[in-house]
Amino acid sequence: MLEAQNVSQRNGKINIVLQHKKNENNHQIKDKYIVKNPFNHIDDKFSSFIGLSKLKQTVNEIYAILTINKKRQEMGLTTTKQVLHMLFKGNPGTGKTSVARQLAKIYYDMEVLSKGHFIEAERADLVGEYIGQTAQKTRNIIQKSMGGILFIDEAYSLARGGEKDFGKEAIDTLVKHMEDKQNDFVLILAGYPNEMEYFLKLNPGLTSRFPFIIDFDDYNINQLIEIAKQMATEREYQLTKEAEWKMRSYLYKQQADTVTNFSNARCVRNVIEYAIRMQAVRLIHQENHSTDDLIYLTEEDLNIQE
Repeated sequence: MLEAQNVSQRNGKINIVLQHKKNENNHQIKDKYIVKNPFNHIDDKFSSFIGLSKLKQTVNEIYAILTINKKRQEMGLTTTKQVLHMLFKGNPGTGKTSVARQLAKIYYDMEVLSKGHFIEAERADLVGEYIGQTAQKTRNIIQKSMGGILFIDEAYSLARGGEKDFGKEAIDTLVKHMEDKQNDFVLILAGYPNEMEYFLKLNPGLTSRFPFIIDFDDYNINQLIEIAKQMATEREYQLTKEAEWKMRSYLYKQQADTVTNFSNARCVRNVIEYAIRMQAVRLIHQENHSTDDLIYLTEEDLNIQE
C-alpha cells in the first residue's frame, strides 16, 4: 500500500513523496503460517545417531500421543494409557544398547518415567540356581528399575536349557510385572534377529505385550564411514582421505565375508581405537609434532587388511 508522506511546499508547488506503507501485521500474518516442528527436541536427542529412521518415527509417535492425551485430559476426555515395552532385533553394533540408554532420558523428559535411569541386565542377574531364587532375583531387578528402563540384551538366553531350566520362571515373572507395573517401568528385550524370533515363538504371549518391535538394520558402507568420522571427531582426530578409502575397502570386504560375524559400529570403533594407538606409536619416534601430526590418522595407522 502507498502512503503520502513528507508533504512540503517549495516555490509554490506542493511536493508529495510516495512511500510504501509498512504493514505492521505482515510479520504476524507470516508467523501464523509458520508451524514449528514439535519434534525438534526429540530430533536433537537423536542427532548423533546415524540411521534408525523407524525408531525415530516411533518415538515421535509416542511423544505425539502423550502430548495429545494431556490435552484430552485437560478437556475431560477419555485418554488411553500407552504401554511402552519394546523389543529390539538387530545384529551386533547396530545401536540397540545406546538407543535404550537415550530412551530412558527421553522418557524422563516426557514425564513418562519418574527417574529415567537405565538398568542393564543379563541372564545371570535374573536366573537362580535353585527353585524360588529366580523369581526373587527377577523381582529385585525390576524393583531397581522402577522409574526407569530395564534393558535385557540377548534375552533369548532366558529360554535356553529346556523345561527344567529356571529361565522360564524369569520370563514368567517379567511378564507379570510388565502388566502390574507398566505405569512407571519400561522393559526392553534385545538380541539377534533370528534368535529373538525363536524366543517369541517359545512364549506366544510375549509378542502381544510388546507394542513396539523395532528392527535395527545393519549399517550400509556410507553410514559406517560416517560413524567412523564421528567417532574420530569425538576424540579430536580426523581420517586422511587415503585412510578413509582404506577403511571403506576394508568394510566392503568385512560385509561381504559371510563367515565372519560382522559387528557394524563395533567393528568401526575397534579400527578407530587401534588406529589411534598406532598413530601414537608412530609419533613417539618423532621429536617435533605439528597439530596436523597429532590430529590425522593415516592409512598406515589403520593397519588393516583390505
